[in-house]
Amino acid sequence: MNLQDTDFELFAVPATFAQERSMLDARWKELQREAHPDRFASQGAAAQRIAMQWSVRINEAYQRLKDPVQRASYLCELHGAPVDAEVNTAMPGAFLMQQMEWREALDDAASMAAVDALQAEVDAARTRSLSSLDWLIDEKGDFQAAAQQVRALMFIERFAQDIEKKSDQWGQ
Repeated sequence: MNLQDTDFELFAVPATFAQERSMLDARWKELQREAHPDRFASQGAAAQRIAMQWSVRINEAYQRLKDPVQRASYLCELHGAPVDAEVNTAMPGAFLMQQMEWREALDDAASMAAVDALQAEVDAARTRSLSSLDWLIDEKGDFQAAAQQVRALMFIERFAQDIEKKSDQWGQ
């Protein structure tokens, strides 16, 4: 193993958006067994520290690869199109209008049924965004457009959390 390997190289999977979660899970367990600090107890403290570094590196890679948004962001960064969500908030006007409509619908939701309907709409938008990322990254190789789609998906996921909070309020 090489600390400079990409997450995809470390996990011995193709550098694509589409990933099989069960493969990632199995590879993570295998890598953790190989790098577990207890396996290096007889080799001294230095070997255990290195094993711990590897364990942390493996966990970080696993977290990035298993989450579609983080994986897409990582792929964009690897291909010279960082998402930069903290500084790049530019979005198409239609997307911004949709967000405003969703916000208003959430604020105006007067029943659990209204919240559930909005949740279904946002879930469908999330599914479309993930499908779009699959196409933009794996099929088209358009990492600039994928970075913009990742920023949109990040907003959708944050909004879905707001819906969940509202749903929890109705449930109480």
